[in-house]
Amino acid sequence: MSKHVDSRRITVPEIRARKGREKIVCLTAYTAPMAAILDQHVDLLLVGDSLGMVVHGLPNTVGVTLDMMILHGQAVMRAASHALVVVDLPFGTYESGRELAFSSAARIIRETGCQAVKVEADTIAFLTERGIPVVGHVGLRPQAINVEGGFKAKGRNAAERARVLAEACETDQAGAFAIVVEGVAPDLADEVTQKVAVPTIGIGASPKCDGQILVTDDMIGLFDWTPKFVRRYGDLRNVVSRAVERYAADVRSGEFPGEAELYTLKTG
Repeated sequence: MSKHVDSRRITVPEIRARKGREKIVCLTAYTAPMAAILDQHVDLLLVGDSLGMVVHGLPNTVGVTLDMMILHGQAVMRAASHALVVVDLPFGTYESGRELAFSSAARIIRETGCQAVKVEADTIAFLTERGIPVVGHVGLRPQAINVEGGFKAKGRNAAERARVLAEACETDQAGAFAIVVEGVAPDLADEVTQKVAVPTIGIGASPKCDGQILVTDDMIGLFDWTPKFVRRYGDLRNVVSRAVERYAADVRSGEFPGEAELYTLKTG
């Protein structure tokens, strides 16, 4: 008889309760194999719209569709059983009205089975009042790249600092259970963390946030370039490159095993 392993998924209230306590470990996941690897090591998996750039080679996140987010969200949910899974609402699926935001969020949760959505907008209260858990997002907002002219850090002057703080407090009061704080100076991220009642999750912000998140593919070194704030914990690009180089050399030399040889290798 096979041994049953009880696995319980982390809940929204448990993440909210971590404010000022144990740090929250978060990473992005876009595929089932990666989600399966990460699941037991993290508290929260984000199916971020960054998948447009990381997986699909888009220049930014603006071209990501709701169908893309749902497809990747379904893949992650099939493989993850421990971490709380959050899926981004992509650009164009919430900006024109609260009803559209609710329809988009409800579809994501219904079709993926995820526990919450993340949104860069002022529709949070409308969603939370209707039973949709929300992670907010303040500071650098990738979906606003065309308005802001690129990925620029926020809070460099008094007016920007005040705006980020105000947005964080509004997000907290609207009912978000956590807030991603991206691309702001450490002292501003610290102030946001002190001001709001829910956990802050930093990315390019401050280690004093209640948790941290990175794009997994940056963290494991899959690309030649990564943002300055990312610590590379691996060098996967070179590992894959060397493996492919060895494979190609074997094929070209004629030493690559054929079907009969493979059978012998497998059976001894």
